[in-house]
Amino acid sequence: MFEHITIIGMGLIGSSLARVIKQQGLAKKLVAVDKEQSVCDKVMELGIADEAIRHPVDCVKETDLVILAMPVGAMKDVAKSIGPFLKASCIVTDVGSVKQDVIDSLKPYLPKSVDMVPAHPIAGTENSGPEAGFAKLFRDRWCILTPLPETNVKAVEKITALWEAAGAKIEIMDAEHHDLVLGITSHLPHLIAYTIVGTATDLEDDVKSEVLKFSAGGFRDFTRIAASDPTMWRDVFLHNRVAVLEILQRFSEDLSTMQKAIRRGDGDYLYKTFAETREIRRQIIDLGQADYRAPGGVVQEGTPPVEGPHKASGLSGR
Repeated sequence: MFEHITIIGMGLIGSSLARVIKQQGLAKKLVAVDKEQSVCDKVMELGIADEAIRHPVDCVKETDLVILAMPVGAMKDVAKSIGPFLKASCIVTDVGSVKQDVIDSLKPYLPKSVDMVPAHPIAGTENSGPEAGFAKLFRDRWCILTPLPETNVKAVEKITALWEAAGAKIEIMDAEHHDLVLGITSHLPHLIAYTIVGTATDLEDDVKSEVLKFSAGGFRDFTRIAASDPTMWRDVFLHNRVAVLEILQRFSEDLSTMQKAIRRGDGDYLYKTFAETREIRRQIIDLGQADYRAPGGVVQEGTPPVEGPHKASGLSGR
């Protein structure tokens, strides 16, 4: 499919995609880039790339496809460093959870001869690092593409084929619309999870110990979501703040209405609301999006949603 692919950031997503590329022979040469030497060493130990280096400029001159798999907050600096060295007809894609801000950050630094095809594979686990990846991570998961109007159709077709080879289902979407949709399906649930678990940590020590000891399924799911990497989610909220704040405002209003219903003892309202949300769950099941455990019991983004964490280093991936 490609002569030379470079993946920058070898965390969960980058290393999982590398496994797909190697196993299916989608590139004659696959180079992994990560600023952490220990990560590069692990990549070579696992045999999931032909080379593993710390500096992307050393390899992008010859590459046909660059995949940015680091936290979205680090992508601008990476694009700025590699932009002057990218060859004409190279394709640049990413795996970030935010799309419009990524486009705005990358576009000024990429040559006009380079095609940008932003992508967001909606798959992940709480685990990070190259050893956490597995080739089946993307199977039957959605991957949303948000190509620019000027992007070459053939470039979009190539990225589509790449993700289809990984087993993903493809959806093409406007970047701003993507950010709004993911704001409610992924970003808001993570924000709520961080808040709820944070509330628990602020309880008195004796109550806190009992909360942890007697954690019911709902709280356990929140702690799983809240275990996602803080670097990744800090960047998500900072770079999708407009959509997140809009959804958060709507949620705050709904929460206030629920609070009033409980205070008034309005059981009819509570029952009606719970019945409606139960129906949403059934629709998710009918769409095949309810099973969030991958083969081997690995949790994937689904219900409740979780995305693969990034390592904290600037070029390290999810």
